[in-house]
Amino acid sequence: MLILLPPSEGKTPAVHGAAVDWSSLGFPDLNPARAKVLEALGTASAHEDALALLGVGASLRDDVERNTRLHAEPAAPAHSIYSGVLYDALGYRSMTAVQRRKADESVLVVSALWGAIRFNDAVPAYRLSMGTALPDVGRLAAFWKPLLAEALACAVGNQLLVDCRSSTYAAAWAPPADQTVTVNVFTEAAGVRKVVSHFAKHTRGELARHLLVRRGNAPSTPAGLLKAAREKWTAELLPGTARKPHALNIILPG
Repeated sequence: MLILLPPSEGKTPAVHGAAVDWSSLGFPDLNPARAKVLEALGTASAHEDALALLGVGASLRDDVERNTRLHAEPAAPAHSIYSGVLYDALGYRSMTAVQRRKADESVLVVSALWGAIRFNDAVPAYRLSMGTALPDVGRLAAFWKPLLAEALACAVGNQLLVDCRSSTYAAAWAPPADQTVTVNVFTEAAGVRKVVSHFAKHTRGELARHLLVRRGNAPSTPAGLLKAAREKWTAELLPGTARKPHALNIILPG
């Protein structure tokens, strides 16, 4: 089983430590592309219109300025850099050592800057969204899509993929549909079902944690994932097609 996560919008910078060691990152074949994006990001972040180029507000000026020196910024494991609703619900720090090792092996983060990284890959905090277009790189989802398809093929193998990414990050890589289950979250009251956003992030984080800390073998099929999800939630599984993944719908009380 592999759990696919988006990065968090907000990130917690490492206070001290060495800069990123490119040779230690997972999927080293992506390093030339990572270097190209990093250079383009640094150039854009130093531009007088940097905030507009990156599509962020003035409150994030310090984050954008940090982008200009990422080669030298302290790096820390991705699970400590990424923060926010989903990662708080996943709760890596409160896991046991065995559960953390499982998370390190099972979680992939699809990133606008790094393409894809393992949960324990050490990276600096940065500010960049997959929906951004950078000079000399273009729209990042389109840039990464063919590269990730090639680089991640071996990592995927025949494993079940639990896709907890947002649509912005799902656009950067379409894994094999027959092995993939996308996770959707709804509320339902009086027979009316509604899509949720904030609670979707939280619930996806809770699902990821549940899959990592529960006893027994990790689910290896969509049906096994449904069974695991039903241990905590009301859930249903919609079958996929040759091109469309299965969908796990988690229904919360309205």
